[in-house]
Amino acid sequence: MKIFPAIDIKDKKCVRLVKGDFDNKTEYQMSPIEQAGKYIDHGFKNLHIVDLDGALTGETINLDIIKNIVSKFDVNIEVGGGVRNFDSIQKYTDAGVEKVILGSAAINDKEFLENACKKFPNKIALGLDAKDGYLAVSGWKKNSNLKTLDFLKEVNEYGVSRLIYTDINKDGMKTSPNFEGTEKIANTSNFPVIISGGVSSIEDIKKAKNLNSKNIEGIIVGKAIYDGDIKLEDLAEEIDA
Repeated sequence: MKIFPAIDIKDKKCVRLVKGDFDNKTEYQMSPIEQAGKYIDHGFKNLHIVDLDGALTGETINLDIIKNIVSKFDVNIEVGGGVRNFDSIQKYTDAGVEKVILGSAAINDKEFLENACKKFPNKIALGLDAKDGYLAVSGWKKNSNLKTLDFLKEVNEYGVSRLIYTDINKDGMKTSPNFEGTEKIANTSNFPVIISGGVSSIEDIKKAKNLNSKNIEGIIVGKAIYDGDIKLEDLAEEIDA
């Protein structure tokens, strides 16, 4: 199973939000590039990066930082946060990003998602952020009134290369991921699923590996690393193990 340490960027700093709330954020001293280096030094081969400034503005605000990480380290990066047009996708793929995550833009415009998958084969990941079974959009500020599973069934044939499923109620809470909900998503999805939100311990990683679905590709770990609940040395032992 792939492990994706997370880097959320806001105002050029590493931050973590609680339940996606920009008013409830913690800033960390290490810069995004330093944090990426720390992950690489521990043997991690995949990173999950979110441009929170981009999520609010719809622009690739932190592209230079992401370019820097790609050029400096041998690592596979998935990037999300406010990607709403082909131009932004092109900028990220040109920079060497492995997967570009489409969230709100894909939910609001399925045709955009379908065309993006055709134009950028094997590069498009779909980010589905759910609260109580319904999708949230616009930096989690709005509820879409769309049921997560219903939407997934509608886009299952589009050629998405990866699905990142986040339970908003779990995000930043360190109360363990929504394993049951993720299993339902994985068993419905035609593409590999990444678990996101709520990881609190190495036990959560072990549990994720034992889920009853072959369609789970990996798991994202964020706040538990930054707060010291999970040591990188221990997490590194779980890479592809």
